[in-house]
Amino acid sequence: MHRISSQFNNTDTQYQLRKQEVRQAMANRQIGTQSRIGQLRDDPIAAGHLVRYQSYLGRVEQFEKNAQTLADQYNVREGYINQNLQIMQRVRELAVNGATGTNTNEDLKNMAVEVNELLKEIIQNANAVGPDGNTLFAGTRTKGTAFDVVMGNIPGSNEELIEKVNYQGNVGTNRIEVDENAYLTVDNSGNKTFWAEPQQLMGQRDLSAWQALEDSTIVVDGIDIAIKSGDNIYAVAAKINDSGVAIKASIDPVTNGLNLVTTDSHQIWLEDKNGSALADMGMIKDSSQFPPYNVGESVKVSGGSLFDAVISLRDAMLKGDHEAIGSRVLGTLDSGINNLTTRLAKNGSDYERAMNNIQRNQTTEVNVTQLVSREGDIDITKAITDLKMMEYVNQATMSNAGKMYQSSLLNYMR
Repeated sequence: MHRISSQFNNTDTQYQLRKQEVRQAMANRQIGTQSRIGQLRDDPIAAGHLVRYQSYLGRVEQFEKNAQTLADQYNVREGYINQNLQIMQRVRELAVNGATGTNTNEDLKNMAVEVNELLKEIIQNANAVGPDGNTLFAGTRTKGTAFDVVMGNIPGSNEELIEKVNYQGNVGTNRIEVDENAYLTVDNSGNKTFWAEPQQLMGQRDLSAWQALEDSTIVVDGIDIAIKSGDNIYAVAAKINDSGVAIKASIDPVTNGLNLVTTDSHQIWLEDKNGSALADMGMIKDSSQFPPYNVGESVKVSGGSLFDAVISLRDAMLKGDHEAIGSRVLGTLDSGINNLTTRLAKNGSDYERAMNNIQRNQTTEVNVTQLVSREGDIDITKAITDLKMMEYVNQATMSNAGKMYQSSLLNYMR
């Protein structure tokens, strides 16, 4: 049996009022934060889903930013490549005109002046810096100049002219994540974009009896290739061919030396990462020399850059060499223009892929936001209605409590 006293009614009323206040406070918090989950105990299962959805939404937003940054970079790079392509078309026009044989030596010298100015413009574009302050065509060495100019005395000119242009960047690439475990590879190497023709390295050292004395690692065009102790030159050539680099390795049947030929227009990048396999083969100098100008003294090199082609045209014009202009120089210019066109198309395709990733991530962002809203957001109309009902209940409870204690001391004394 429970004893019911006047204090029981008061205690029960106070308890119910506190419960109503808690429910009202929760409703006010949900309306204020627009979220129905303030603590894990509010809805543990929904809270678990919500955390995962919000985490994924944050990653999708970052993927979209990454793709947008890449698209901006590709857009800027395309402008400079396209401008150089137009300049090269003008250079080719001058070469065709100079190769006709109808121009005097003085006319060719005057044309060489324009070619030299166009060469400067090409170098300026190749050393372009993007809006973020990074060099556009230096690989991952983005804080330095992509190409260094060497001045010298050129026969037929009374002043110093550009004699050589050396690449100062690297062949490093960046992998940018644009979707869950999906990456875009960014290759900004200038010695690929501004190269004119396939390069050949023909080793003259007899390597028929050569064997690797220790395990080592060589780097070919930025790709690590493991050399095992005891590997002969044929094994090395096979590993280079199987590495996926755009280079064909073979053994010269006359000299028994290692020959490397690019399958597209770019400059070969060789270095010993661990050990000295390439140096022992005579393909590169010692490790104190850095690529790409560390090729061994005995190695024959052919294939030049876009700058070399324009310099050759200018020099041939200064000498009045019509034959060189119409044969070797014009062919190299055509090869360089073709390579620029290929790189421009590659840049455009990379831009389109980046834009596709942006669109996909925007769609995914909308879908995931809906999931977040379903699990965590409140129905504002229902929440306000519930809050008003709670207020009415609270007012009714207070009214009944007031009526319960209307009796005063005078009432008891009657």
